[in-house]
Amino acid sequence: MIDFFMNNLPWFWVCLLVLCLIVEAFTFSLTTIWASMACLPLVFIAKTSMQFKWQLFIFILITVFMLIFTRPFAVKKLKVGSNKTNVDNLAGEEVVIVKAISPFQKGEVKTKNGVIWSAISKDEKALAKGEVAKISSVQGNTLVIESNYNS
Repeated sequence: MIDFFMNNLPWFWVCLLVLCLIVEAFTFSLTTIWASMACLPLVFIAKTSMQFKWQLFIFILITVFMLIFTRPFAVKKLKVGSNKTNVDNLAGEEVVIVKAISPFQKGEVKTKNGVIWSAISKDEKALAKGEVAKISSVQGNTLVIESNYNS
């Protein structure tokens, strides 16, 4: 088995390259992509008489080098991990209460762009229909509004 493995090292590196690409496709964390890139030259290096331990050393060296020096740049340029949506911009916006809010029941508010959201009071006070309030935060699909806001 080991003889088969050692006689087919280029295929080992190709399989590792494909495996790393598959993992990267599911995670998109920009970590295994560098390992897959390190596998590419090793496919050709494996055709030489270089020992496997040195190939493995080169693989680790290239992967670590690319992780340290190129990943931060790629993360910054691709903005990985920053999935901001328009909901993040709602905090601080004024809303009109269209369905009264009570301490143990959600109400509804209307934003400036006409979208109606379910809402709760930040301090758990009852708010009447027609009052103007301010969005404090967003919890899932519910707005948390400040009831002591005076417009």
